[in-house]
Amino acid sequence: MIPDILILDFGSQYTQLIARRVRELNVYCEIHPYHTLPDYANEIKGLILSGSPFSSVEPNAPQFNFQQFMGKMPILGICYGAQYIAQQLGGKVERSEKREYGKAMLSAFHQKDALTNLMNEHSQVWMSHGDTITQLPKQATLLASTNAIEIAAFKLNGPIEKPVYGIQFHPEVTHSVEGKILLKNFVEQICYIEPNFTPASFIEKTIEDIKTTVGEDKVIMGLSGGVDSSVAATLIHKAIGNQLIGIFVDNGLLRKGEFEEVLSVYHSLGIQVKGIDEKAAFYEALQNIYDPEQKRKIIGHQFIAAFEREASKVLNAAWLGQGTIYPDVIESVSVHGPSAKIKSHHNVGGLPDTMQLKVLEPLNRLFKDEVRIVGKALGLPHSIVGRHPFPGPGLAIRILGEVTPEKVALLQQADHVFINELKTHHLYDSVWQAGVILLPVKSVGVMGDERTYEHVVALRAVTSVDGMTADWCNLPYDFLSNVSTKIINQVNGVNRVVYDISTKPPATIEWE
Repeated sequence: MIPDILILDFGSQYTQLIARRVRELNVYCEIHPYHTLPDYANEIKGLILSGSPFSSVEPNAPQFNFQQFMGKMPILGICYGAQYIAQQLGGKVERSEKREYGKAMLSAFHQKDALTNLMNEHSQVWMSHGDTITQLPKQATLLASTNAIEIAAFKLNGPIEKPVYGIQFHPEVTHSVEGKILLKNFVEQICYIEPNFTPASFIEKTIEDIKTTVGEDKVIMGLSGGVDSSVAATLIHKAIGNQLIGIFVDNGLLRKGEFEEVLSVYHSLGIQVKGIDEKAAFYEALQNIYDPEQKRKIIGHQFIAAFEREASKVLNAAWLGQGTIYPDVIESVSVHGPSAKIKSHHNVGGLPDTMQLKVLEPLNRLFKDEVRIVGKALGLPHSIVGRHPFPGPGLAIRILGEVTPEKVALLQQADHVFINELKTHHLYDSVWQAGVILLPVKSVGVMGDERTYEHVVALRAVTSVDGMTADWCNLPYDFLSNVSTKIINQVNGVNRVVYDISTKPPATIEWE
Protein backbone atom coordinates (compact mmCIF):
# COMPACT_ATOMS: atom_id res chain seq x y z
CA MET A 1 0.00 0.00 0.00
CA ILE A 2 1.51 3.34 -1.06
CA PRO A 3 0.99 5.99 1.63
CA ASP A 4 -0.45 9.40 0.87
CA ILE A 5 1.99 11.09 3.26
CA LEU A 6 5.66 10.20 3.74
CA ILE A 7 7.26 11.28 7.02
CA LEU A 8 11.05 11.45 7.01
CA ASP A 9 12.55 10.76 10.43
CA PHE A 10 15.54 12.86 11.47
CA GLY A 11 15.56 11.30 14.95
CA SER A 12 12.91 13.30 16.79
CA GLN A 13 11.32 11.72 19.85
CA TYR A 14 8.00 12.93 18.42
CA THR A 15 8.20 11.40 14.92
CA GLN A 16 5.80 8.58 15.72
CA LEU A 17 3.34 11.11 17.07
CA ILE A 18 3.29 12.88 13.70
CA ALA A 19 2.26 9.62 12.10
CA ARG A 20 -0.37 8.99 14.76
CA ARG A 21 -1.97 12.40 14.23
CA VAL A 22 -2.06 11.92 10.45
CA ARG A 23 -3.56 8.43 10.84
CA GLU A 24 -6.22 9.89 13.14
CA LEU A 25 -7.32 11.92 10.13
CA ASN A 26 -7.97 8.62 8.30
CA VAL A 27 -4.99 9.27 6.04
CA TYR A 28 -2.39 6.55 5.52
CA CYS A 29 1.21 7.61 6.14
CA GLU A 30 4.53 5.90 6.78
CA ILE A 31 7.78 6.83 8.52
CA HIS A 32 11.15 6.25 6.89
CA PRO A 33 14.69 7.29 7.90
CA TYR A 34 15.70 10.51 6.16
CA HIS A 35 18.57 8.75 4.38
CA THR A 36 16.52 5.81 3.06
CA LEU A 37 13.85 6.89 0.61
CA PRO A 38 11.30 4.23 -0.33
CA ASP A 39 10.75 3.30 -3.97
CA TYR A 40 7.39 5.03 -3.99
CA ALA A 41 8.75 8.40 -2.81
CA ASN A 42 7.75 10.21 -6.01
CA GLU A 43 4.19 8.85 -5.86
CA ILE A 44 3.21 10.36 -2.51
CA LYS A 45 0.91 13.36 -2.15
CA GLY A 46 2.73 15.12 0.67
CA LEU A 47 6.07 15.12 2.52
CA ILE A 48 6.73 15.91 6.21
CA LEU A 49 10.22 16.43 7.64
CA SER A 50 10.46 15.67 11.37
CA GLY A 51 12.41 17.33 14.12
CA SER A 52 15.82 16.14 15.28
CA PRO A 53 18.14 16.22 18.31
CA PHE A 54 20.81 17.56 15.95
CA SER A 55 21.42 21.21 15.18
CA SER A 56 21.16 22.28 11.55
CA VAL A 57 24.20 24.54 12.06
CA GLU A 58 26.50 21.64 13.01
CA PRO A 59 28.74 20.01 10.38
CA ASN A 60 27.36 16.53 11.15
CA ALA A 61 23.73 17.60 10.86
CA PRO A 62 21.52 15.16 8.90
CA GLN A 63 21.50 16.09 5.22
CA PHE A 64 18.57 15.57 2.87
CA ASN A 65 17.94 16.96 -0.60
CA PHE A 66 14.34 18.10 -0.08
CA GLN A 67 14.61 20.37 -3.12
CA GLN A 68 14.21 17.31 -5.38
CA PHE A 69 10.58 17.22 -4.20
CA MET A 70 9.84 20.94 -4.41
CA GLY A 71 7.09 21.64 -6.92
CA LYS A 72 6.13 17.95 -7.04
CA MET A 73 4.23 17.80 -3.74
CA PRO A 74 3.56 20.00 -0.70
CA ILE A 75 6.26 19.86 2.00
CA LEU A 76 5.95 20.58 5.73
CA GLY A 77 9.09 20.94 7.84
CA ILE A 78 8.63 20.66 11.61
CA CYS A 79 11.23 22.15 13.98
CA TYR A 80 14.55 20.82 12.59
CA GLY A 81 12.80 20.26 9.27
CA ALA A 82 11.82 23.94 9.18
CA GLN A 83 15.28 25.11 10.20
CA TYR A 84 16.95 22.91 7.62
CA ILE A 85 14.67 24.19 4.84
CA ALA A 86 15.31 27.80 5.81
CA GLN A 87 19.06 27.36 6.05
CA GLN A 88 19.43 25.44 2.78
CA LEU A 89 17.53 28.12 0.88
CA GLY A 90 19.61 31.04 2.14
CA GLY A 91 18.00 31.88 5.47
CA LYS A 92 19.81 32.09 8.78
CA VAL A 93 19.64 29.71 11.74
CA GLU A 94 21.45 30.43 15.00
CA ARG A 95 21.97 28.65 18.27
CA SER A 96 19.58 29.95 20.91
CA GLU A 97 21.05 31.37 24.10
CA LYS A 98 18.91 28.85 25.94
CA ARG A 99 16.94 25.84 24.81
CA GLU A 100 13.29 26.70 24.21
CA TYR A 101 11.32 23.81 25.63
CA GLY A 102 7.71 23.99 26.69
CA LYS A 103 4.54 25.91 26.07
CA ALA A 104 4.37 29.07 23.97
CA MET A 105 1.47 31.13 22.68
CA LEU A 106 0.82 32.21 19.12
CA SER A 107 0.94 36.01 19.20
CA ALA A 108 0.27 36.98 15.59
CA PHE A 109 -0.75 35.67 12.17
CA HIS A 110 0.92 37.85 9.55
CA GLN A 111 -1.23 36.71 6.66
CA LYS A 112 -4.08 34.31 5.99
CA ASP A 113 -3.06 30.90 4.73
CA ALA A 114 -4.61 27.46 4.29
CA LEU A 115 -2.10 25.99 6.76
CA THR A 116 -3.34 28.08 9.70
CA ASN A 117 -7.00 28.24 8.66
CA LEU A 118 -9.37 28.02 11.68
CA MET A 119 -6.49 28.36 14.16
CA ASN A 120 -6.84 31.09 16.78
CA GLU A 121 -4.36 33.74 17.76
CA HIS A 122 -3.04 33.08 21.27
CA SER A 123 -3.38 29.34 20.65
CA GLN A 124 -0.99 27.29 22.78
CA VAL A 125 1.83 25.47 20.96
CA TRP A 126 4.75 23.31 22.10
CA MET A 127 8.39 24.24 21.55
CA SER A 128 11.38 21.90 21.76
CA HIS A 129 14.45 23.34 20.06
CA GLY A 130 17.92 24.72 20.68
CA ASP A 131 18.17 26.66 17.38
CA THR A 132 16.15 29.60 16.10
CA ILE A 133 15.44 30.80 12.57
CA THR A 134 16.58 34.41 12.70
CA GLN A 135 16.28 35.26 9.00
CA LEU A 136 14.03 33.78 6.33
CA PRO A 137 15.13 32.99 2.77
CA LYS A 138 14.32 35.78 0.32
CA GLN A 139 11.58 33.72 -1.30
CA ALA A 140 9.80 33.01 2.02
CA THR A 141 6.90 34.79 3.71
CA LEU A 142 6.38 34.97 7.47
CA LEU A 143 3.07 33.39 8.51
CA ALA A 144 3.06 33.38 12.31
CA SER A 145 4.95 34.38 15.44
CA THR A 146 4.73 33.33 19.07
CA ASN A 147 5.42 35.14 22.29
CA ALA A 148 8.77 33.32 22.30
CA ILE A 149 10.05 33.71 18.72
CA GLU A 150 9.33 35.88 15.70
CA ILE A 151 9.59 33.17 13.02
CA ALA A 152 7.22 30.42 14.17
CA ALA A 153 5.78 29.56 10.74
CA PHE A 154 6.69 30.47 7.18
CA LYS A 155 5.84 29.61 3.60
CA LEU A 156 8.02 29.60 0.50
CA ASN A 157 6.65 31.69 -2.32
CA GLY A 158 6.08 29.54 -5.38
CA PRO A 159 3.49 27.33 -7.03
CA ILE A 160 0.44 27.77 -4.81
CA GLU A 161 -0.72 24.18 -5.35
CA LYS A 162 2.62 22.70 -4.18
CA PRO A 163 3.73 24.96 -1.31
CA VAL A 164 6.61 24.41 1.12
CA TYR A 165 6.02 25.24 4.80
CA GLY A 166 8.16 25.39 7.90
CA ILE A 167 6.92 25.56 11.49
CA GLN A 168 9.11 25.89 14.56
CA PHE A 169 6.63 24.33 17.01
CA HIS A 170 5.39 20.73 17.25
CA PRO A 171 1.75 20.36 16.14
CA GLU A 172 1.81 16.61 16.77
CA VAL A 173 1.97 16.80 20.59
CA THR A 174 -1.18 17.32 22.62
CA HIS A 175 0.30 20.43 24.24
CA SER A 176 -0.14 22.16 20.87
CA VAL A 177 -3.86 22.61 21.43
CA GLU A 178 -4.76 23.27 17.79
CA GLY A 179 -1.97 21.24 16.25
CA LYS A 180 -4.39 18.72 14.79
CA ILE A 181 -6.17 21.55 12.95
CA LEU A 182 -2.88 22.54 11.32
CA LEU A 183 -2.11 18.96 10.26
CA LYS A 184 -5.65 18.50 8.96
CA ASN A 185 -5.25 21.69 6.92
CA PHE A 186 -1.97 20.44 5.46
CA VAL A 187 -3.37 17.01 4.59
CA GLU A 188 -6.80 17.97 3.29
CA GLN A 189 -6.61 21.58 2.05
CA ILE A 190 -3.02 21.64 0.82
CA CYS A 191 -2.29 18.03 -0.22
CA TYR A 192 -5.92 17.42 -1.29
CA ILE A 193 -5.99 13.93 0.27
CA GLU A 194 -9.29 12.12 0.79
CA PRO A 195 -9.59 10.61 4.31
CA ASN A 196 -10.29 7.03 3.25
CA PHE A 197 -7.97 4.95 5.43
CA THR A 198 -10.59 3.14 7.56
CA PRO A 199 -10.76 -0.21 9.41
CA ALA A 200 -13.08 -1.62 6.73
CA SER A 201 -10.76 -0.59 3.90
CA PHE A 202 -7.74 -2.00 5.74
CA ILE A 203 -9.45 -5.34 6.40
CA GLU A 204 -10.60 -5.75 2.81
CA LYS A 205 -7.22 -4.84 1.34
CA THR A 206 -5.24 -6.96 3.83
CA ILE A 207 -7.33 -10.10 3.31
CA GLU A 208 -6.90 -9.81 -0.45
CA ASP A 209 -3.15 -9.26 -0.04
CA ILE A 210 -2.82 -12.32 2.20
CA LYS A 211 -4.70 -14.51 -0.29
CA THR A 212 -2.45 -13.35 -3.13
CA THR A 213 0.77 -13.63 -1.11
CA VAL A 214 0.19 -17.01 0.51
CA GLY A 215 -1.62 -18.85 -2.30
CA GLU A 216 -1.93 -22.53 -1.46
CA ASP A 217 0.84 -22.50 1.14
CA LYS A 218 0.27 -23.00 4.83
CA VAL A 219 1.06 -20.44 7.53
CA ILE A 220 2.46 -21.28 10.93
CA MET A 221 1.28 -18.58 13.34
CA GLY A 222 2.90 -17.89 16.67
CA LEU A 223 0.02 -17.05 19.01
CA SER A 224 0.11 -15.47 22.45
CA GLY A 225 -3.47 -14.49 23.31
CA GLY A 226 -2.56 -10.82 23.00
CA VAL A 227 -4.42 -8.29 20.90
CA ASP A 228 -1.82 -8.14 18.13
CA SER A 229 -1.38 -11.84 17.46
CA SER A 230 -5.12 -12.48 17.84
CA VAL A 231 -6.11 -9.82 15.31
CA ALA A 232 -3.35 -10.93 12.94
CA ALA A 233 -4.46 -14.57 13.24
CA THR A 234 -8.10 -13.64 12.61
CA LEU A 235 -7.18 -11.71 9.47
CA ILE A 236 -5.08 -14.60 8.18
CA HIS A 237 -7.77 -17.12 9.08
CA LYS A 238 -10.43 -15.10 7.22
CA ALA A 239 -8.13 -15.03 4.19
CA ILE A 240 -6.96 -18.66 4.05
CA GLY A 241 -9.03 -20.62 6.59
CA ASN A 242 -7.47 -23.89 7.72
CA GLN A 243 -4.25 -23.18 5.85
CA LEU A 244 -3.37 -21.36 9.10
CA ILE A 245 -1.94 -23.55 11.85
CA GLY A 246 -1.51 -21.76 15.14
CA ILE A 247 1.21 -22.63 17.63
CA PHE A 248 1.04 -21.43 21.19
CA VAL A 249 4.33 -21.87 23.03
CA ASP A 250 4.37 -22.15 26.79
CA ASN A 251 7.71 -20.47 27.32
CA GLY A 252 7.39 -20.46 31.09
CA LEU A 253 7.20 -16.67 31.01
CA LEU A 254 3.43 -16.25 30.73
CA ARG A 255 1.00 -14.95 33.30
CA LYS A 256 -0.55 -17.38 35.78
CA GLY A 257 -2.98 -19.78 34.07
CA GLU A 258 -2.54 -18.04 30.73
CA PHE A 259 -1.54 -21.07 28.69
CA GLU A 260 -4.81 -22.93 29.29
CA GLU A 261 -6.97 -19.80 28.94
CA VAL A 262 -5.44 -18.78 25.62
CA LEU A 263 -5.83 -22.21 24.06
CA SER A 264 -9.51 -22.18 25.01
CA VAL A 265 -10.08 -18.74 23.43
CA TYR A 266 -8.50 -19.69 20.11
CA HIS A 267 -10.44 -22.92 19.87
CA SER A 268 -13.64 -20.90 20.38
CA LEU A 269 -12.64 -18.71 17.42
CA GLY A 270 -12.32 -21.74 15.17
CA ILE A 271 -8.55 -21.30 14.70
CA GLN A 272 -6.42 -24.44 14.65
CA VAL A 273 -3.96 -24.15 17.54
CA LYS A 274 -1.42 -26.55 18.93
CA GLY A 275 0.01 -25.92 22.40
CA ILE A 276 3.59 -26.98 23.09
CA ASP A 277 5.48 -27.02 26.38
CA GLU A 278 8.88 -25.37 26.00
CA LYS A 279 9.38 -24.10 29.57
CA ALA A 280 12.48 -26.16 30.29
CA ALA A 281 14.22 -25.10 27.06
CA PHE A 282 13.59 -21.39 27.72
CA TYR A 283 14.73 -21.56 31.34
CA GLU A 284 17.92 -23.37 30.34
CA ALA A 285 18.70 -20.84 27.60
CA LEU A 286 18.19 -17.92 30.01
CA GLN A 287 20.50 -19.23 32.73
CA ASN A 288 23.12 -16.68 33.81
CA ILE A 289 21.74 -14.07 31.37
CA TYR A 290 21.35 -10.59 32.88
CA ASP A 291 21.37 -8.22 29.91
CA PRO A 292 17.84 -7.37 28.67
CA GLU A 293 18.89 -7.25 25.01
CA GLN A 294 20.39 -10.71 25.32
CA LYS A 295 17.19 -11.95 26.93
CA ARG A 296 15.10 -10.62 24.05
CA LYS A 297 17.34 -12.15 21.40
CA ILE A 298 17.54 -15.51 23.16
CA ILE A 299 13.77 -15.62 23.49
CA GLY A 300 13.43 -14.70 19.81
CA HIS A 301 15.76 -17.56 18.86
CA GLN A 302 13.91 -20.02 21.08
CA PHE A 303 10.54 -19.02 19.61
CA ILE A 304 11.73 -19.44 16.06
CA ALA A 305 13.43 -22.73 16.86
CA ALA A 306 10.15 -24.04 18.25
CA PHE A 307 8.25 -22.82 15.23
CA GLU A 308 10.72 -24.42 12.85
CA ARG A 309 10.40 -27.76 14.60
CA GLU A 310 6.62 -27.62 14.33
CA ALA A 311 6.74 -26.33 10.76
CA SER A 312 8.75 -29.37 9.72
CA LYS A 313 5.73 -31.49 10.68
CA VAL A 314 3.33 -29.52 8.47
CA LEU A 315 3.30 -30.13 4.73
CA ASN A 316 3.60 -26.94 2.62
CA ALA A 317 4.29 -24.71 5.63
CA ALA A 318 6.10 -21.77 4.05
CA TRP A 319 5.13 -18.76 6.19
CA LEU A 320 5.58 -17.60 9.76
CA GLY A 321 2.68 -15.35 10.77
CA GLN A 322 3.42 -12.69 13.37
CA GLY A 323 1.56 -9.92 15.17
CA THR A 324 4.26 -7.31 14.61
CA ILE A 325 2.87 -3.77 14.79
CA TYR A 326 4.29 -0.50 13.52
CA PRO A 327 6.00 0.74 16.73
CA ASP A 328 7.86 -2.62 16.85
CA VAL A 329 9.23 -1.93 13.38
CA ILE A 330 10.08 1.71 14.00
CA GLU A 331 11.74 1.18 17.39
CA SER A 332 13.86 -1.66 16.03
CA VAL A 333 15.33 0.40 13.17
CA SER A 334 17.93 3.00 14.03
CA VAL A 335 17.99 6.29 12.19
CA HIS A 336 21.73 6.55 11.55
CA GLY A 337 23.07 9.29 13.81
CA PRO A 338 20.08 11.16 15.23
CA SER A 339 18.22 8.41 17.03
CA ALA A 340 19.29 5.14 18.56
CA LYS A 341 17.42 1.87 18.72
CA ILE A 342 15.54 1.73 22.02
CA LYS A 343 15.21 -2.04 22.20
CA SER A 344 14.87 -5.17 20.13
CA HIS A 345 11.44 -6.74 19.82
CA HIS A 346 11.04 -10.51 19.93
CA ASN A 347 9.22 -10.48 16.60
CA VAL A 348 11.55 -8.23 14.63
CA GLY A 349 14.95 -8.91 16.16
CA GLY A 350 17.04 -11.88 17.14
CA LEU A 351 15.87 -14.08 14.26
CA PRO A 352 18.45 -16.71 13.27
CA ASP A 353 19.87 -16.72 9.75
CA THR A 354 18.75 -20.34 9.36
CA MET A 355 15.04 -19.52 9.64
CA GLN A 356 13.32 -21.46 6.86
CA LEU A 357 9.95 -19.67 6.96
CA LYS A 358 9.04 -16.44 5.22
CA VAL A 359 7.47 -13.85 7.50
CA LEU A 360 3.85 -12.72 7.16
CA GLU A 361 3.06 -9.58 9.19
CA PRO A 362 -0.40 -8.22 8.31
CA LEU A 363 -0.36 -5.58 11.09
CA ASN A 364 3.15 -4.22 10.69
CA ARG A 365 1.89 -0.82 9.53
CA LEU A 366 -0.69 -0.31 12.29
CA PHE A 367 -0.38 1.32 15.69
CA LYS A 368 -1.79 -0.44 18.77
CA ASP A 369 -5.01 1.57 18.95
CA GLU A 370 -5.60 0.93 15.25
CA VAL A 371 -5.16 -2.81 15.86
CA ARG A 372 -7.88 -2.68 18.52
CA ILE A 373 -10.22 -0.84 16.15
CA VAL A 374 -9.60 -3.42 13.43
CA GLY A 375 -10.19 -6.21 15.97
CA LYS A 376 -13.58 -4.74 16.89
CA ALA A 377 -14.46 -4.42 13.21
CA LEU A 378 -13.59 -8.11 12.79
CA GLY A 379 -16.02 -8.99 15.58
CA LEU A 380 -13.47 -10.18 18.15
CA PRO A 381 -14.76 -10.21 21.75
CA HIS A 382 -13.82 -7.50 24.25
CA SER A 383 -11.84 -10.06 26.24
CA ILE A 384 -9.40 -10.08 23.31
CA VAL A 385 -9.45 -6.51 21.95
CA GLY A 386 -9.61 -5.01 25.45
CA ARG A 387 -6.72 -7.08 26.79
CA HIS A 388 -3.75 -5.16 28.07
CA PRO A 389 -0.56 -5.31 26.00
CA PHE A 390 1.89 -7.93 27.23
CA PRO A 391 5.54 -7.93 26.13
CA GLY A 392 6.63 -10.61 23.68
CA PRO A 393 9.49 -11.71 25.96
CA GLY A 394 6.91 -12.05 28.71
CA LEU A 395 7.89 -11.95 32.36
CA ALA A 396 11.57 -12.28 31.40
CA ILE A 397 11.81 -8.51 31.04
CA ARG A 398 9.79 -7.93 34.21
CA ILE A 399 12.33 -9.93 36.18
CA LEU A 400 15.34 -7.64 36.39
CA GLY A 401 18.43 -9.76 36.17
CA GLU A 402 18.61 -13.54 35.74
CA VAL A 403 15.39 -15.44 35.08
CA THR A 404 14.75 -18.56 37.16
CA PRO A 405 11.64 -20.75 37.56
CA GLU A 406 11.40 -19.68 41.20
CA LYS A 407 11.40 -15.98 40.30
CA VAL A 408 8.82 -16.58 37.57
CA ALA A 409 6.49 -18.37 40.00
CA LEU A 410 6.81 -15.56 42.54
CA LEU A 411 6.15 -12.87 39.94
CA GLN A 412 3.19 -14.75 38.45
CA GLN A 413 1.50 -14.79 41.85
CA ALA A 414 2.10 -11.09 42.50
CA ASP A 415 0.97 -10.15 39.01
CA HIS A 416 -2.15 -12.30 39.36
CA VAL A 417 -3.16 -10.40 42.49
CA PHE A 418 -2.64 -7.00 40.83
CA ILE A 419 -4.52 -7.80 37.59
CA ASN A 420 -7.39 -9.48 39.41
CA GLU A 421 -7.78 -6.52 41.75
CA LEU A 422 -7.87 -4.13 38.79
CA LYS A 423 -10.69 -6.19 37.29
CA THR A 424 -12.54 -6.59 40.59
CA HIS A 425 -12.51 -2.83 41.20
CA HIS A 426 -13.50 -2.05 37.57
CA LEU A 427 -10.21 -0.28 36.89
CA TYR A 428 -8.80 -2.68 34.28
CA ASP A 429 -10.42 -1.05 31.24
CA SER A 430 -9.30 2.44 32.29
CA VAL A 431 -5.68 1.28 32.45
CA TRP A 432 -3.79 0.83 29.17
CA GLN A 433 -1.16 -1.56 30.53
CA ALA A 434 -0.38 -2.95 33.95
CA GLY A 435 1.94 -5.47 35.48
CA VAL A 436 4.33 -6.22 38.29
CA ILE A 437 8.14 -6.02 38.11
CA LEU A 438 10.41 -8.12 40.29
CA LEU A 439 13.34 -5.97 41.37
CA PRO A 440 16.86 -7.34 41.86
CA VAL A 441 16.97 -6.14 45.47
CA LYS A 442 15.76 -7.34 48.82
CA SER A 443 14.61 -5.30 51.75
CA VAL A 444 14.27 -5.71 55.51
CA GLY A 445 10.78 -6.23 56.85
CA VAL A 446 8.94 -7.48 59.90
CA MET A 447 6.25 -10.17 59.78
CA GLY A 448 4.80 -11.10 63.12
CA ASP A 449 7.71 -11.09 65.51
CA GLU A 450 10.26 -12.09 62.88
CA ARG A 451 12.65 -10.02 60.85
CA THR A 452 12.47 -10.75 57.10
CA TYR A 453 14.80 -10.02 54.21
CA GLU A 454 12.80 -10.60 51.06
CA HIS A 455 12.01 -9.40 47.54
CA VAL A 456 10.66 -6.02 46.44
CA VAL A 457 8.12 -5.76 43.62
CA ALA A 458 7.04 -2.65 41.72
CA LEU A 459 3.54 -2.09 40.41
CA ARG A 460 3.36 -0.46 36.97
CA ALA A 461 0.12 0.92 35.50
CA VAL A 462 -0.05 3.45 32.69
CA THR A 463 -2.56 5.25 30.50
CA SER A 464 -1.76 5.66 26.82
CA VAL A 465 -3.21 5.62 23.32
CA ASP A 466 -0.66 3.40 21.60
CA GLY A 467 2.31 3.07 23.93
CA MET A 468 4.49 5.66 22.21
CA THR A 469 3.92 7.99 25.15
CA ALA A 470 2.39 7.04 28.49
CA ASP A 471 1.40 8.58 31.81
CA TRP A 472 1.37 6.69 35.08
CA CYS A 473 -2.11 5.93 36.37
CA ASN A 474 -3.32 7.85 39.36
CA LEU A 475 -4.83 4.78 41.00
CA PRO A 476 -6.70 5.35 44.29
CA TYR A 477 -4.54 5.14 47.40
CA ASP A 478 -6.98 2.73 49.04
CA PHE A 479 -6.73 0.44 46.03
CA LEU A 480 -2.93 0.49 46.04
CA SER A 481 -2.88 -0.15 49.77
CA ASN A 482 -5.19 -3.13 49.33
CA VAL A 483 -3.04 -4.57 46.50
CA SER A 484 0.13 -4.14 48.54
CA THR A 485 -1.39 -5.91 51.54
CA LYS A 486 -2.68 -8.82 49.45
CA ILE A 487 0.63 -9.34 47.63
CA ILE A 488 2.65 -9.31 50.86
CA ASN A 489 0.19 -11.63 52.62
CA GLN A 490 -0.35 -14.05 49.72
CA VAL A 491 3.00 -14.15 47.91
CA ASN A 492 5.67 -15.90 49.92
CA GLY A 493 9.00 -14.12 49.44
CA VAL A 494 7.76 -10.52 49.01
CA ASN A 495 7.77 -8.03 51.87
CA ARG A 496 7.67 -4.69 50.09
CA VAL A 497 5.58 -3.21 47.25
CA VAL A 498 6.34 0.10 45.49
CA TYR A 499 4.49 2.01 42.77
CA ASP A 500 6.18 3.33 39.61
CA ILE A 501 5.17 6.96 38.88
CA SER A 502 7.39 7.54 35.82
CA THR A 503 6.07 8.75 32.46
CA LYS A 504 7.19 7.69 28.99
CA PRO A 505 9.33 9.51 28.00
CA PRO A 506 11.76 9.66 29.74
CA ALA A 507 11.09 6.19 31.16
CA THR A 508 9.76 3.27 29.11
CA ILE A 509 6.68 1.29 30.09
CA GLU A 510 8.65 -1.90 30.70
CA TRP A 511 11.71 -1.76 32.93
CA GLU A 512 13.87 -3.76 30.50
